[in-house]
Amino acid sequence: MGAQAKAKILVVDDERVHRFMLHSLFAEWGWDAEEADDGSTAVAAVERGPFDAILMDVRMTTMDGMEALKRIHALNPAIPVIIMTAFSSVDSAVAAIKQGAHDYLTKPLDFDRLRTTLEVAMGHRQRESQTMAVGQPFGDDGRIIGTSAPMQELWEMIVHVAPTEATVLINGESGTGKELVASALHHTSLRSKGPFVKVNCAALAETLLESELFGHERGAFTGADRRREGRFVQAQGGTLFLDEIGETSPGMQAKLLRVLQEHELQRVGGQETIKVDVRILCATNRDLEEEVAAGRFREDLYYRLNVVELWVPPLRERHGDIPLLANYFLQSFADKNGRMVSGITPECMDVLNRYPWPGNVRELEHSIERGVILMRGDYLDLAALPLAIQRWAGLNAPKEVEEPATLKEAERMLILKTLEETGGNRSEAARRLQITRKTLLNKLKSYNIS
Repeated sequence: MGAQAKAKILVVDDERVHRFMLHSLFAEWGWDAEEADDGSTAVAAVERGPFDAILMDVRMTTMDGMEALKRIHALNPAIPVIIMTAFSSVDSAVAAIKQGAHDYLTKPLDFDRLRTTLEVAMGHRQRESQTMAVGQPFGDDGRIIGTSAPMQELWEMIVHVAPTEATVLINGESGTGKELVASALHHTSLRSKGPFVKVNCAALAETLLESELFGHERGAFTGADRRREGRFVQAQGGTLFLDEIGETSPGMQAKLLRVLQEHELQRVGGQETIKVDVRILCATNRDLEEEVAAGRFREDLYYRLNVVELWVPPLRERHGDIPLLANYFLQSFADKNGRMVSGITPECMDVLNRYPWPGNVRELEHSIERGVILMRGDYLDLAALPLAIQRWAGLNAPKEVEEPATLKEAERMLILKTLEETGGNRSEAARRLQITRKTLLNKLKSYNIS
């Protein structure tokens, strides 16, 4: 590894002479400095890119340090902010600490303490190997994490709809957390004490899906050596979540419609009519209105399922939630892998905030998991993230790619590239390639792509 780049510090003060003095001092200490004359200017600087630390005055003309701290923390909470204040305004500095400032210093500054405080704040720049401590289990409590406006609206809808018996259609791109929304609907409903049963409709062929949902009698087909209750019966008194409902065949759609209308079913190969009391939640990453218009999805079933529609926003539309999610996953995977972590470097957090996340929350989760496993120090940095993100950030130049010699090779390369762009999400890759998920799985098998 080459020599480490100089530390980059943002000095925020409306006194030009004081800024110049600090700029010169940091240059003597071997650090780079950028100046801002107001809180608003500082926020704009952070929007352009990360800093290793920010040294900021409290009292400024247009935007004071407290408001700037709040906005900077929302943009990139990994950047340590050190507040400067007159001795008579220590109360303001204490308030800033409560709002997330790393530390505060009183004017006139003690240069020895200033340097020590900055060095401690920039501890994320140290890359030495650390002794790993065994972490306590974090646990997956199923929380919906996010404070952005789209997520607040979603949560308000969940709270409003959950206590009802309405069938809910959960829409959203792959990897956005539709299953988590379904779980929240169940666990805040009047059926919360009943079972929550999940079925991925895209994972099974039609005949197997029918048996999975409705059950079968002994001898109904080859291998049916005993009676089996289906998922509808298993979910009795609770909630049945049908994921990727848009992937079902017309025949299966007709059978599902009958169960929804009559609240009864028959096992495969059976004559007995079984009454079911189940609330249905569905999810899809397809536009079912378009599927109906194209004749691929039954209109009557669509209206049965779409009593209430919830939209789970993609991660690119809720950027303010990325730091919350990243730190949640960081701690979770650190504990699961027995790693001691201190946080995420500002440069890394800046890239996480700017990256478009085609694979949504699932891609972010997998990226942080990989980072925790490969990180060398106690701070997650860019070098531990997936290569696709590093290349997007310009950390590594893309490799030279040979021109495909055949049509099959071109198709194989296109599939691999699309899977990389979607973080390995096959449903999203199939959508982008404009083929069915089943067709994509067959092609992966034929090209020996795991």
